[in-house]
Amino acid sequence: MHLPTQDLPLDPKAQRALDRRRLLRALNASLAFVLLLAVVFVAQHEFDWSGLAIAPHDWRGLVGILAAPLLHGSPEHLGANAVSLLLLGTLAGVAYPRATLRALPLLWLGSGLGAWLLGQPGTHHLGASGLTHGLMFLVFALGLLRRDRPAIAAAMIAFMLYGGMLLTVLPREPGVSWQAHLGGALAGVIAAWLFRRSDPQAPRKRYSWEIEEELAAQAAATAEADHEQFEPAPPRDVPVLWQRTEPARGAVLRFPERHRDES
Repeated sequence: MHLPTQDLPLDPKAQRALDRRRLLRALNASLAFVLLLAVVFVAQHEFDWSGLAIAPHDWRGLVGILAAPLLHGSPEHLGANAVSLLLLGTLAGVAYPRATLRALPLLWLGSGLGAWLLGQPGTHHLGASGLTHGLMFLVFALGLLRRDRPAIAAAMIAFMLYGGMLLTVLPREPGVSWQAHLGGALAGVIAAWLFRRSDPQAPRKRYSWEIEEELAAQAAATAEADHEQFEPAPPRDVPVLWQRTEPARGAVLRFPERHRDES
């Protein structure tokens, strides 16, 4: 797969400044969303939020697909999701700013639809854990699809931090919405396939030994071209100036046969 290449400044100082700005944007965006979750959690004590949770197989519960990721049932629930969103959101925003921005609506809807379609009737699902699973699977799948150095590094970091999410998409612990996890994970894989070309590939750093090999190859090509220019090419058809004549062969003489009288 050929990825578009972005023309970035080759000046190391300008490159570091650009990377720093990208990191700050991703960190600030993730931190702002975490603060929004904290504000909503504090406000949950002031109103009845049960109607905003996802109620599986109930048409009234479809409203929860939009509102449920903002709600949390306990401070521990909020804290676990906040740390995951801060780390995975920053990682995804740094590695794939365009793909992450385009994938977020799909991750949001995918986690909610997974809970609504697969959840047990009569239960209520809430929390942003579906988003965290979507971000992890987005970064991991993009590393497998793009296979450039930054993508592989981001996928390895995501797997090292939250590789256990590969198992939490299946029913394991009671009271945990594995359905939202599975929906977010599937949405992350689909978003990775759809937006794998959204972010251009950064120019790869060239090492001195690579430059020396390229210069040696160019010098060899130049020498071969000069040799072909000043040295005549060997002829393909060489005319034959002397041909060997076949010696004359002797004639075979036939002797008459003698007839013997039989007595």
